[in-house]
Amino acid sequence: MIVLTPLIGTVFGVMYFYNSTEFTELLLAQPITRSTIFLGQWLGLSISVSFSLILGLGLPFLVYGVSISGEIWNFIILLIDGVVLTFIFTGLAFIIALKQDNKVKGFGTALLLWLFLAIIYDGLLIVLLVQFDSYPIDKFSLIASILNPIDLSRILVLLKLDISALLGYTGALYQNFFGTIIGILISSGLLIMWVVLPAFLIKRVAANKDF
Repeated sequence: MIVLTPLIGTVFGVMYFYNSTEFTELLLAQPITRSTIFLGQWLGLSISVSFSLILGLGLPFLVYGVSISGEIWNFIILLIDGVVLTFIFTGLAFIIALKQDNKVKGFGTALLLWLFLAIIYDGLLIVLLVQFDSYPIDKFSLIASILNPIDLSRILVLLKLDISALLGYTGALYQNFFGTIIGILISSGLLIMWVVLPAFLIKRVAANKDF
């Protein structure tokens, strides 16, 4: 879910923007501010995809009986995590589409961004951790995880599901930081920041774009 949800948000974001270009140009001719148009499109698409995510995952689990189990709160946190990732990557997709007029290049750049954050980023991080394992790189690994919203979401889910012990030393390190009240507040604030940042960039890029 943590890997596919960002991919769905990215693909839908790019597809929606390019397929609604003519309608967007019509809206731009009306007395409506650019920030209202593009932020409204982003919010509308993100809410729609998030609703489909909640409905698609929620109904099967409700039928399965998660509402009467002890895992209901973990499941709710997982859903919230998916919604946050949807907003983040839909926003990033909008930014890429706004910056790139060529549809093929826009699709390629958006998919490359998802591939980097979902897979390549972790591979590079593991290589660095192995190469510099004799150095104190605890803080570096924490900062590197915070800079990637997918990694940050994955760590929070692993810690909440109480399976961080499978990560060994790294899991203990994350548990000592993200498992505390301060760590939870910081990580939650960072995820919110990851949602606000695309909104700010969408507003700024749209204001300077020549249609």
